[in-house]
Amino acid sequence: MKIEIKDIRKKDYKKAIQFAIKGMHFDWYLTNQFLLNAYGRYFWHLEINRATQVLAAYADGEFVGVLLAEMKGEEKTHQSFLQKIYVKLVDGIQKSFFKGGAGLYEDTTKEQLAHYLKSNTPDGEIIFLAADPDCKIKGIGTALLNVLGKKERGKTLYLYTDDACTYQFYEHRGFKRVEEKEVILEMPKGKVPLKCFVYSKVM
Repeated sequence: MKIEIKDIRKKDYKKAIQFAIKGMHFDWYLTNQFLLNAYGRYFWHLEINRATQVLAAYADGEFVGVLLAEMKGEEKTHQSFLQKIYVKLVDGIQKSFFKGGAGLYEDTTKEQLAHYLKSNTPDGEIIFLAADPDCKIKGIGTALLNVLGKKERGKTLYLYTDDACTYQFYEHRGFKRVEEKEVILEMPKGKVPLKCFVYSKVM
């Protein structure tokens, strides 16, 4: 079955949020279904509002995957004022009640990026890549990466990931691990040990 890469339809945002919840294992951290969905919406709104490249994969018209990237000097094309308000609201809640969880994770990624930037000058960041976990079609993530690679040929990209995700996917596609740190997050579900990574590649 042929995979077609094009701009995402707004009606597929809800499905993209579920890709994030399942693919990034948010249920490792949250047990309450309302909080799980609320965090999924927060994550999606945060990332798509800063993305300059929004690539969606479709198979027979069915939405099966998405890639978001933020590139220097490129225009952000999917910004929404209401989504930004939602992100700020959830940010405030996280900083007040989940300092040992989301706050620690954010501080860790900032520290890793600062160290990486001391000796690297990347052109952009892959901020989200996910395929439908229930889809039987193979090669969705690779197809999305290939299209981004053609658009941004010769540019250096980095990305954050952790061992809650399939970080090996990037290693098999030529990304190099440039930063690594172990943390223990204090989440509503309890303590969650996590390895945080930064990967980098010239496309």
